[in-house]
Amino acid sequence: MPKWSRSLFGQVCVALVLGVIAGFFAPEFAAKMKPLGDGFIKLIKMLIPVIVFCVVVHGIASAGDLKKVGKVGIRAIIYFEVITTIALALGIAIAYLFGPGHGMNIDVTQLDASALSSYVDRANEVSSGGTVEFLMKLIPTTMVSGFAQGDVLQVLLVAVLFGCALSLVGERGKPLLHMIELTGDVTFKIMGFIVRLAPIGVFGAIAFTVGKYGISSLAQLGYLVGLFYVTIAIFVFVVLGFVMRMAGFSIIKLIRYLRTEVSIVAGTASSDSVLPQTMRKLEKLGIKDSTVGLVVPTGYSFNLDAFSIYLTLAAVFIAQATNTPLSTTDLLAILGVALITSKGAHGVPGSAIVILAATLAAIPAIPAIGLVLVLSVDWFMGIARALGNYLGNCVATVVVASWVGDIDRDRARRILDGEDISEPDLLDEDAPMTQLQHG
Repeated sequence: MPKWSRSLFGQVCVALVLGVIAGFFAPEFAAKMKPLGDGFIKLIKMLIPVIVFCVVVHGIASAGDLKKVGKVGIRAIIYFEVITTIALALGIAIAYLFGPGHGMNIDVTQLDASALSSYVDRANEVSSGGTVEFLMKLIPTTMVSGFAQGDVLQVLLVAVLFGCALSLVGERGKPLLHMIELTGDVTFKIMGFIVRLAPIGVFGAIAFTVGKYGISSLAQLGYLVGLFYVTIAIFVFVVLGFVMRMAGFSIIKLIRYLRTEVSIVAGTASSDSVLPQTMRKLEKLGIKDSTVGLVVPTGYSFNLDAFSIYLTLAAVFIAQATNTPLSTTDLLAILGVALITSKGAHGVPGSAIVILAATLAAIPAIPAIGLVLVLSVDWFMGIARALGNYLGNCVATVVVASWVGDIDRDRARRILDGEDISEPDLLDEDAPMTQLQHG
């Protein structure tokens, strides 16, 4: 057996190929494989709240300087807003430059609105509450309700408060801190077991897609889907590449370092599926666990770069397809509204269509029924969304850590250059949380 096939990355690649083959030759059988992919993601999500809590509490309580933690949080939010705005503007610019919807001449009266009913209902719930309602939802009903519901932001809020309080308790809190550290180590071990199932999850997700939509769906997704993939590539390699270069690192080397996680995200169309192991790998890169614990989970709701591109590109596409003229005011409104609505995307069922519907609800000029046009290809766009969001959050963590001096640059360069430590995934990880910064 070739050496590469024994690695998790190689096994995931084999699973991708087998999924396509199964979907092509046995579509009815392949369409029934969806539970394999769904089950894998559910197993990962089961552990995310505990891992986020342990990493954040341990990082803050061990940092000692609460002012430093606050500085990291503020700079992360500033970074998120700047990069998200750039992503939104890029989506509009690409839509106007290439005009993917021009020439379609869609008559909105002929579109079937029945498929959108459930999405529109949830969109009304999202848009009706506004920013205040979104902020109120960040506060859990009880200390443990965020864990029960799997709401990462609620868990993050509890973890920050708990970590700050534990830091102020001092020596008396050391036994509890050690227990939290040990809980984190055990949870990461469980994650190591689950990660071994990644090839099965990827096979199920890909087989289902090809079996249901046909092999042609992978090659002929339409101009809009292709343009979206190109736009994400431009954003990653040009915008994020420039940001990484300013921080002193290479985006290509970072992607190579995270190649296993990237392949899993592509196969499952979910960045949630690799959140825990990504946090571990960023810590091993030389970034302090307190910074990783704050930036990564927060970024999953506040730094959805590819999702932001999707919102503006799809909105302008619908306007073009339905021959709806957009004024400068309309474009600014799309930009402003999407900047807010994108923050509530994570954790919302059918989030892409729901949040797009909520965005269009605030722009009366664009017929919301046009959502039907993108509904059929949304899953395929979801692959690029997940990849773009994932890489955006990894870059954000590296950049913010560089900004506040929370990264060991020499260690990071050695690892990214392949000169230090073989691939540090969860499968062979034996070091406890406190040793991650020292190799």
